[in-house]
Amino acid sequence: MAIIVLDRIVALAGSLRRTLTGPASRVTRIAVLASLAVLVATAVPVVLVLRTPERLAPMALDPPPDPLVPTPPEPGTPGAEARPAGSSRPAPGHPTGTGAPTSAASPSASTASPSTAAPVPLRAAFAVEESALLGYGAAVTITNPGSERVPAWTLVVTLPRESLRVTEVTGARATQDGATWTFVPDGSGPVPGGGSVRVTFRVAGAPISSTPTACTIDGVACTGLPG
Repeated sequence: MAIIVLDRIVALAGSLRRTLTGPASRVTRIAVLASLAVLVATAVPVVLVLRTPERLAPMALDPPPDPLVPTPPEPGTPGAEARPAGSSRPAPGHPTGTGAPTSAASPSASTASPSTAAPVPLRAAFAVEESALLGYGAAVTITNPGSERVPAWTLVVTLPRESLRVTEVTGARATQDGATWTFVPDGSGPVPGGGSVRVTFRVAGAPISSTPTACTIDGVACTGLPG
């Protein structure tokens, strides 16, 4: 671009030289010289600028806002306070730097429920109450040493032979499985706390060879069996 401008100036200077050396009036020559001076004065700065564009002053730009410098409130906003750019006001209701409020533990949740005491096992005692030549009467006394009422229990009596029969049962219902007889409450047999119930029955057989070989109440051995 600078070379093109210089070529145009040289061409114009040659035209002016021919005008000044030719037949022309004094006023015309003065006007031509003045025009040439203005042209040279304009061309020199243009050529310097085009040849050294790095000397041009860069356009000043506004620096980006500093996030730590408070920004002033907009005009017309009464009561607005300047605060740092990029920061946000904490949401009301929660202190800054803390999490959501935790509710106090419920007394019922922190209080452990009392554990239920294990029931005390029942006890049973076997006894022969009436002996005869061909049979005998027996009674089993079931005792509850605990304080809680026991509505259900299982009394198991094992006889020596399957052929022996159990009759006249009171205080329970009896079922047979071979030589084993099982007694359960008949509806009036719950054992009260600290109390007892009696189960009586008759066995058709001589007492010397037909007494029970085993007796349990809820799996616990009875007392009073003949040795």
